[in-house]
Amino acid sequence: MIYDDLHREAAALGTILFTITTNDFAADLARRAYTSHPVEYPVSGTKPMERNAWYDHVIRDHRTFVANTAPEFAVVFFDHALITSLGLGSAVNIPVIAGGEVVGTVNLLAETGHFTPEKLAAYEALVARHHDALAAEMAGG
Repeated sequence: MIYDDLHREAAALGTILFTITTNDFAADLARRAYTSHPVEYPVSGTKPMERNAWYDHVIRDHRTFVANTAPEFAVVFFDHALITSLGLGSAVNIPVIAGGEVVGTVNLLAETGHFTPEKLAAYEALVARHHDALAAEMAGG
């Protein structure tokens, strides 16, 4: 499955927590479709699509969200306390676009400062290489 392959490749680059979410605009929900941490972040999880700075950046503007410190993501992630309790201090959300809209995101978390410009470029290239398979899976999921 594409999610397993992408998870393995992202882990090789240093990702600690890896999830995939798909967007259900009709229900106004983001649904977790894959997780590396099923106890803390089960696949059955959903969250409302809050219209905040993250939404504008990722969903509306189709741009990757990068936060290399906990305070940077704490302002937009309601679960920031859980994230930091896992020893994670940086996060990236890469949008996957199909038909002009973000069908989902690839979510990567690691230690503080992990997402240097070089690492970010590697992660974005990884998602780009798998784009078509990801978009097809997300649209169907």
